[in-house]
This record gives sequence, C-alpha cells and structure tokens, in this order.
Amino acid sequence: MSDNESQNLSVKLFAKHKHATETSTLFGAVQQTQQSDYSAFDGDSESSWYRMRRRGQWTWQGVEPLEMEAIFARIAHSDNSRSVETLLDTVEGYRSGNWNYEWTAVGMQHQKAAQALMDEGKAKQAGEQWLQACTYFGIAAYPHLKEDSLALQSETLAFKAFESAIAQLPFTVKTVETRLDGKSLKGYLYLPRTDATLPVVILSGSLDSLQTDLWRLFVDYFAPADIAVLTLDMPSVGHSCHWHLNEDTSRLHTAMLDKLVDVPWVDHHRVGTMGIRFGANPAVRMAFLEPHRVKASASLGGIVHALLTDASLMKKMPPMYLDTLGSRLGRRIPIDTLKTRLQAWSLKNQGLLTGRRTEVPILALSLKDDPVCPESDNQMIARYSRGGKAMTLPNTPLHDGYHRALTETVKWFEDVL
Repeated sequence: MSDNESQNLSVKLFAKHKHATETSTLFGAVQQTQQSDYSAFDGDSESSWYRMRRRGQWTWQGVEPLEMEAIFARIAHSDNSRSVETLLDTVEGYRSGNWNYEWTAVGMQHQKAAQALMDEGKAKQAGEQWLQACTYFGIAAYPHLKEDSLALQSETLAFKAFESAIAQLPFTVKTVETRLDGKSLKGYLYLPRTDATLPVVILSGSLDSLQTDLWRLFVDYFAPADIAVLTLDMPSVGHSCHWHLNEDTSRLHTAMLDKLVDVPWVDHHRVGTMGIRFGANPAVRMAFLEPHRVKASASLGGIVHALLTDASLMKKMPPMYLDTLGSRLGRRIPIDTLKTRLQAWSLKNQGLLTGRRTEVPILALSLKDDPVCPESDNQMIARYSRGGKAMTLPNTPLHDGYHRALTETVKWFEDVL
C-alpha cells in the first residue's frame, strides 16, 4: 500500500465519524455500576479513566513509553466535551482528546515512516514500523466493543498494517482460513521455518485484544523453540467478529483444529492450545473435548471458573470489563443479567473441571495475588488433568513475572509436544 493509498484509506474510513458514539456509552456499565468498584486487573485502574491503561503490556508490544505518556496527556488535558465528565478518556467525536483519534494519529505517523523506509529499500526496518502502526491502531480500537464505529475503522487499519508488515519480516506468516456457519474464519500461522513440519500451538488472547497483539510471543519465545503458532481472535472480536460468545467458547478453535489437517507446514498430530485470560477458557476446554487431537494445553491467568461464578469478584469488575463481556454476548443487557449469564461459561459448571480427568497434560499458571485467576482455579485445572501442573509466580517486578511465565509455558510445550 503506497503512502497516498494509506492516507486516502485513513481519510475515507474516518470522514463520517466526527460525531461517532463515544465508546463508554455503548453498553452502559458506567451508568449501572459504582466507580469505586474499580480494581487493578491487567493495568492501571483509576477512577478517572474508563479504560484500563496497560502500560506494561503495551510497552512490551513495542509502544514507546514517552510516546504513550504524551498520548495520555493529550487525552487528559483536552477541553473537548466528554460523555462522562469524570472520565478523562470519554471525549466525544473523532477529534483531539478522543482516545481513538490520539492513538490512530500516532499509528499513521508510523505507517508513513514504514512507507518511506519501503521506498528506500529498507524492508526489515519498514516491517518493524508497520508492526508499530498495527499496535497503535489496535490500541486505538481497544477494548474492541461491538457497534463502536471508530474501533471498527481502526481494526481495519491494524489488519492492513499487519499484512503489510508480514511480507517484510525475517520469519514466515501464512493466513489460514476456514469456513464456519457459512462465514470465513481467519487466523495467522507463524512459522520459524518451512523446511519441516513443526508442532503448532493454537493461541488466543483476552476478549479485549486482537490476535495481532500476540506476534511478539512467537518472536521472543516460540520461534527459538522451533514451535509454530496459529493465532485466533476470540468470538466477537477482529476476524472472529461474525460469532457471538456463548458457553461453547471453543467452537472456533475446533474449526481451526479441523483445518490444520490441510496445512502442510505443521504436524496436526502435535497440536497444543494456549490462552491468556479468557482465551484460556477455550484452550483448557479443548483439552477435555478433543483429547485425541490436542496433546498439551496451557492457561495463563485463565478465566475458567471463579470470576464467572463468585459474586464478590464480579462486583469488583470495572465497567470496561462488564461492557466488554456484554459486547461479546452481542447486546446491551443489565449487569445482574450479565452476571447470571457468565455462570454458564464456567468450565466447572459445564461438568469439565469435575469428575473424570483428561489425558491431556495442562499447565495452569498465574502471577501471585491475581484478582482474575485465583490459585484455586489453577489447582482445579491441574487436578483434572493427568500430568497437569499448577504454578503461581511472583508478580514483582511485573515484567520478570510475565517473562518467566512465558518461558515456563514454552518449555512445557517443548517437553510435551
């Protein structure tokens, strides 16, 4: 995509959205819950922000910390009107101070830099800039609520930037596409090499992220272990936006597992599943429903039972999380109704984490004092898996905790696959 084409696409996508509905008003949790119920899940949780600001994760993805703080400052100091005056990141319309506007603007700068490097024949550096652009566009769309017109436009830019990047990078990325319910389901297959059939791990992240956020896990951890990775968006997000989330959380994963038989670069007899946060729910579920085709599974801070059934934990969920869950169900529903619906997603309530054990070894891992994934959930996963293992790692410093968690996870797959 040329620089002019990129600019024209950006202008075309956002031209009609000067008065777009502001994100925090789409599903209404801000109006239904008390702001004092905020708790720190995966980022900075402050009563003056609607979104959880994931400084650690976004820095790890490649966002420059100074650039990030400058964006936060522009949002916080904007004089434009807000849908909720007490929440800094609720500036209305696509204009200065709006969350989407500020992150997209910096993404476009990286996009422009990528095109300039392409023109100079510097493919590797251009690929890195495309990935930067993809990351900023993805954060612009965060937390990826349905019916958020600005988010949908930013997701389009993110996927365009990612597909521009993969042609320039020193590793191979293939698009894997299959059909489910008559609709296209798409994932990205990362390959350390293509001269042999490799073991593969199907990987999904949380409900408020895109699969393109996960590329660094492959580069830093799986590629050195010579393991391929197939990323997949969760239902109602990104390339999986055609399907709402229901208690059958793994049906998209099953469709991709079926497709792997036809993919020449991977060994469909050596398949693992891995999930982060809610992505761990289908990953663990697959170990019970597909024990003859899945050889190993891993849950990182997984949401499998406690958060879905414990009223005291639900009460602490920030409005952004409640809105995200409502969005995945596909409609605006009262908080009390939502909390009732969540119980159907518990793997224990579904009869999986109780009774007979699966033959698939599962690693259940989290950081100490995790409010989303208590140690009891990890112990339960390990108990109902032959060869299963539960680990709780120190949460300080945070970066070291994440690094050790991912290192342990990849070693697990190396040993089992």
